[in-house]
Amino acid sequence: MGRLFAGTEFYQPPKCDRCGELEEDCQCPPAPTPRVPPPQQTAKLSVEKRKKGKVVTVVRGLAAAGNDLAELLSALKTACGAGGALKEEALEVQGKHVERIRDSLVKMGYHVKG
Repeated sequence: MGRLFAGTEFYQPPKCDRCGELEEDCQCPPAPTPRVPPPQQTAKLSVEKRKKGKVVTVVRGLAAAGNDLAELLSALKTACGAGGALKEEALEVQGKHVERIRDSLVKMGYHVKG
């Protein structure tokens, strides 16, 4: 990537904002992604059928960057007494558990649609 004034006497290599070292020499750990508080998020619930007539409750609309989706899925599976999976940015809980999941998410502070 070319930099302004690269190759001239005015060139200044980029430095880390936190430690002041050159970017290639910087040993700072990556900045943590900010967590988005639950009241600022809206979860969208739906029930979908899978192969062989299996039913799953799907939670969408929660950003992976601002949440620990694996931890949230674990809490929802425990509340429902069911299995589930994390697929892309959707949480899937086996069975039709819309009411239980809605109640759990509202208790955690999320806005819920569906």
